[in-house]
This record gives sequence, C-alpha cells and structure tokens, in this order.
Amino acid sequence: MSGDETAPRSGGAPGGSRRPATGPSRPPVALLSGAGISTDSGIPDYRGPNGVWRRDPEAEKLVTHHHYVNDPEIRRRAWRVRLTGPARHARPNAAHRAIVDLERAGVPVRVITQNVDGLHQAAGLPDRKVLELHGTARLFECVDCGARGPMADALSRVEAGEEDPPCTLCSGILKSATVMFGQSLDREVLGRAVAVAAASGVFVAVGTSLRVQPAASLARIAAEAGARLIIVNAEPTPYDALADEVIREPIGRALPALLADLTASTPDGTAPTGRE
Repeated sequence: MSGDETAPRSGGAPGGSRRPATGPSRPPVALLSGAGISTDSGIPDYRGPNGVWRRDPEAEKLVTHHHYVNDPEIRRRAWRVRLTGPARHARPNAAHRAIVDLERAGVPVRVITQNVDGLHQAAGLPDRKVLELHGTARLFECVDCGARGPMADALSRVEAGEEDPPCTLCSGILKSATVMFGQSLDREVLGRAVAVAAASGVFVAVGTSLRVQPAASLARIAAEAGARLIIVNAEPTPYDALADEVIREPIGRALPALLADLTASTPDGTAPTGRE
C-alpha cells in the first residue's frame, strides 16, 4: 500500500457526456469497496473516527512489511489478531448481498476491493468478478519461497501452540497473502482495475476514504472516462467534488437502495425518476 497522494481537481462533475451503451450491452457497474463496507460484518475500519489505527497507532506495524519481517514480536501479535480478531468469523452483510443481487439480476458487475476479508466472494460473487487490490487474508504465503496455502491451516498451527509458525517447506516467515505497507500492488491486478474503471458506466466508491493511492485514483479515471461517479461514505473524501452523487447514509441501508435503483435503470446507467 502506498500513502496519500495529492487530491484531484475539484469543480463538479466532468464536462463530457456520459458514455452511452453500445448495441444490446450496457457498460458495467464497477464498485470500489473499502473497509467501511465490512463494518456491519463486525470488522472495524482503519481510518474512520473509531478506526483501528486511530485507537491504536501501533497496530499499523502489524501490516507494515519492514516491521513484520524484522520483529518476531510483531509477527506473534499479528498471528494472535488473525486467530482471535473479528475478521476470521465475519459474514457478509446486506451491502455485500446487494451487490450479488445486482449481478444476479443480469447487470454486468465488477468489484474492485481494497479489502482482504473475502466477503464479496463469501456473499456469492464469482472470484472472476472481484479484483483484490491488496490481496487476500484467506491465504497465507511465505515471504521466502512464495508457498501459499489456506489461512485456516496456518491458524490451526497457531491454535496448537505455534506463536509464529514458519513455512513447512523452507522454514521462512509466513504472512497473510496481503499487500502490506512497503510492498507494491500487483501490476496485473492494478492494470485490470484501471481498465474496469475506464470502461464502467457507473462507478460506485463505497466505504472508502479515497485517500490511499493508487486505488483512490480509480474514481477519477472512471469519472473522466464518462462514468457516473457515486460516492457512498460516512466521511468526506477528496473526490466528492468530482462525484455526480454523494451519499452519507449508513452503507447497509444506502447501498442496497442505490443498487436496486441501478437494477431498474436505463442501459446508459442513469437512475430512474425518483432518485436524482
């Protein structure tokens, strides 16, 4: 993950006309999801008013590569969090399920997520329709040999008494298969996310502060390519001035209502009468 970047230009929605549908198809609805979409599943966010890093600034070290690989105590603490934290047993909430309902209604949907919890797939969205920018906590990986496996297997070893389980193949350091601070995003995954954003007819940024780059810039890419940009987030974001619509209502209520409207919307992605 990289740090914040300069905020985009302001001044309202882009001047170009929205991308029309071509032929019988319609441009996809793309959703960029952040930590806020999973708070109703019991997983706290990071940067919100009650976010993990605001309450415990030291917790950021658990997901910082340099600290993780060089400090055994950080790794032991990270494994305890993985074992006992709320993410392990979290279940999809109404917002995750609403995205699946949209996809099953025949609307072309692509999700680009900053989350690593796997809840979009757990709700029923096919893996091929989810781009995980920051990797997945459902798997572990070895920082030395690259071996991967189910996180449940590694956690079973922790439950059995291994505080910092090493790789069974090379004795290297294990971590979740996520992108930590200090690591680069997968270029292929990021490239596909950029392509999805640029091709979308509607781009919904939900539960994200839009402050972590390069993920945040996907909102600008979509808007400048002609998509209708909708931001659903409790707190202001640097991209609000660029959006066609900003929704501050709780995500668990707002997103299902919004996506229900999109299900019935016209092929060019505009909302039906009554919402705008």
